[in-house]
Amino acid sequence: MLADSINQILAAEYEAIQVKFIVQEKSKESVDKTESEGKNSVASTLARAESEIEQLRKASDRKAMDDAAELASSTANRLATMRARADRRLDTVAQRIFERIVNV
Repeated sequence: MLADSINQILAAEYEAIQVKFIVQEKSKESVDKTESEGKNSVASTLARAESEIEQLRKASDRKAMDDAAELASSTANRLATMRARADRRLDTVAQRIFERIVNV
């Protein structure tokens, strides 16, 4: 009877060790799976963020090019207006100089 009790205790201890080992293995697998999923999630989020940044960069480049073209057009128009005004004034000044020279 004492031998049976000792055998039962030893069997229970062995079974507890087996259960503990199984639980540890399952926990390790769970941790590994979670880490892998986390890494995949981070990689996916990073790829999405990089894609969004690239799209925003392209959009801002297009906007900058459009703004630069608009500014260049506006500047060209102002330059043409100023040249036309200067040409008219030049004609007026040339006429006045001519009149002064002739009337001298």
